[in-house]
Amino acid sequence: MINKRLNGRHIILASQSPRRQYLLKELGLDFEIRETHVKEVYPVGLPPAEIAIYLAELKASSFDGSRLDDKAIILTADTIVSLGDEILGKPSTYHEAVAMLQKLSGRKHDVITAVCLKSTKKKHVFHVLSSVYFKELSLEEIEYYIDNFEPFDKAGGYGIQEWIGYIGINKIEGSFFNVMGLPVKELYEELLKF
Repeated sequence: MINKRLNGRHIILASQSPRRQYLLKELGLDFEIRETHVKEVYPVGLPPAEIAIYLAELKASSFDGSRLDDKAIILTADTIVSLGDEILGKPSTYHEAVAMLQKLSGRKHDVITAVCLKSTKKKHVFHVLSSVYFKELSLEEIEYYIDNFEPFDKAGGYGIQEWIGYIGINKIEGSFFNVMGLPVKELYEELLKF
């Protein structure tokens, strides 16, 4: 249905994230995947939402007009996990993953996903914030999760759709899918407007 309403426009997802690809398929969108080759570095001092917006726009900027046809819509996104003023990126080691999950244990954190839609004629950026409340996690639970799942490609070191989300999340305020990496309801509405 959504493809018909896009009037012949086609989506280019500039992301290798399997979760974003899955969510777009579930939304019923036909899309192609292209890689972005940008270093995800942002200016010091930006608030969390501005970091996500900056990085989503940075990814979109790697597609100039010569690489797009008039019917294309580039879709880029970036997800940030913030614990107060601290940004939790993707853990690069086992010990980093343990430390991140210990920080999140028993606390509330925010997940912010910014999405940039770009065509040859215009650009639109929006973001969605969800708050996630973890129960107190034992070291055994944290180690089991890291040993059996893939936390290393996920901001904050966890995937809400995986085992740790089943046993560890007390409450979510906002969009579950936003925490997965793409706020699909808001994306649907913004695509139809775009």
